[in-house]
Amino acid sequence: MNVDNVKSQMRKGMLEYCILLLLHRESAYSSDIIQKLKEARLIVVEGTLYPLLTRLKNDGLLSYEWVESTQGPPRKYYGLTPEGENFLKELESAWDGLSDTVNHLRQNI
Repeated sequence: MNVDNVKSQMRKGMLEYCILLLLHRESAYSSDIIQKLKEARLIVVEGTLYPLLTRLKNDGLLSYEWVESTQGPPRKYYGLTPEGENFLKELESAWDGLSDTVNHLRQNI
């Protein structure tokens, strides 16, 4: 078993949750999402982010609006829908449960 593969799967599993957390605070342009994830040490490339944003939009969890840019064409800003907010709450509960389980196991080994 390759540890890098496992780490990659762990990152993929929490990427959707992290994106929803970011967009819960404020709407964001895709480049801003990538930058904020990078600042959190979660490296994501456009080829990974764009399909995920599209899927989340198609699932009704995100919406977007076009905003005029002073540096070129209009930009698409993504934000959570009410359904996305509810979905995020469910993910937060799941994350808390997973985190509690892992912390319990780590402390009792």
